[in-house]
Amino acid sequence: MLLPILRLVSMESPPLVSENTDWKQKYRDSLQEMEGEEQRWRQVEQALRRLIGRLCAAGMGVHAQLDNELVELAAANRRNASAGELENLAASLTSAVVAVDTASPVHSTPLYPLPPRAAAPSRWDATCVATGKLLQTLRAVGTDEAVTLELVTKLAKAKTDAELAAILEKTAELVGNHGEALAGERLQAASVLANVTQRLEEVAGYLSESGDEVRSRFSDSASLNDNVMSQVKDLTAEVNAATNLTVLQAQVATRLEAVTKQVLDFRSREEQRLLEHTGRADRMRARIADLERETQELHSKLDREKHGARMDQLTRLGNRKSFDERFAQEVIRRTRYDVPVCMLLWDLDNFKVINDSYGHRAGDRVLQSVAACFMSGLRAEDFVARIGGEEFVTLLTGVSFIKAQQIADELRRGVEALRFHFRGTPVKVTVSCGLTELKMDDAPGSTFDRADAALYQAKHAGKNACIAA
Repeated sequence: MLLPILRLVSMESPPLVSENTDWKQKYRDSLQEMEGEEQRWRQVEQALRRLIGRLCAAGMGVHAQLDNELVELAAANRRNASAGELENLAASLTSAVVAVDTASPVHSTPLYPLPPRAAAPSRWDATCVATGKLLQTLRAVGTDEAVTLELVTKLAKAKTDAELAAILEKTAELVGNHGEALAGERLQAASVLANVTQRLEEVAGYLSESGDEVRSRFSDSASLNDNVMSQVKDLTAEVNAATNLTVLQAQVATRLEAVTKQVLDFRSREEQRLLEHTGRADRMRARIADLERETQELHSKLDREKHGARMDQLTRLGNRKSFDERFAQEVIRRTRYDVPVCMLLWDLDNFKVINDSYGHRAGDRVLQSVAACFMSGLRAEDFVARIGGEEFVTLLTGVSFIKAQQIADELRRGVEALRFHFRGTPVKVTVSCGLTELKMDDAPGSTFDRADAALYQAKHAGKNACIAA
């Protein structure tokens, strides 16, 4: 009985080993499949995290309340937060979007509407921003202040495509008028240059006539000299050959009369040449005086235009071009003479709220008052410019970084102390500042980038603050 059982076991043993081997292979295959699936999910997760980061960056600037939510979501995404934390932040962002969308007065289209018009608000906002920048540029170059300001006000209240199209059409008309004005100025400049060229040709003609006159006078003098010498020579020969006194007297008288006539003719020609020369000289002096006067007027106009091209028309401070030129000079001074230079980058807090709530005229008054506050708190050798809508920059030369921080805080408190009332309502105005020191090894733009990064920190740290970098 036992032997048959052993034989049965021995006969079935090989199939058991084979089945065990197949199971191990299937286990390995399953492990590889799971590892491959896990790797694919990791790639999907990485792609989704990159997408979250890019969407957060793309959504910045739409609304201040949304910016805070996006900053937190982007920070959690960078540190690979758990799915639960990301879901909570996404829910908070959704609530903020709904709140902003409900309260948004800019236009009637929802902030994040349902398809298929999901991209329309972005195009709308981008078009409005671009139009606003164009209008600000037209204001800066002195294009019809009243019309430009009216268009800026209408742009802030526009709600439909038709209203925006009307604003763009009027803006295009302003651009065309400005182009025609520039063309007129070019024609005027060409006329002035043509006039100068004509005057220079007159001067060249005068000099040429003077040269011809000198050559004519020289030739006439040489001819007179030859004639007189010839008469004297002939007279001498006649005197030597004469035998009759009466005949000799007649010959001498004839010769002297001829010489006298030649001298008188020469004197007459000289007097005529003198009169002509005096007249030409008087006319040329008058032409030169006119040319000097016109040149002086042209220089004065060019100086005014050059000064105006470097000045912000609203605040009477320097503009971005003026800042770029001054900063280039400070970089050279820092390199050659090791003079410390500090940059203070300013931005008015909640300026858009002031414009939206009280109008752009109120915003302009705020900008002018803040500019005056900066000017009164700085030395004559310091520099301040308006480089953007509500952005200012200050350059402090020969000031240590510690002293620059003190000056920045004094200016910040000075702006905070300003008092504004619009429509009977007190309005608080504050500024944020990012400051840094120009270093010897700074690349172009690196100083500004550090100040801008510090300003960004000041804005997100609660505003009304000065942050050093």
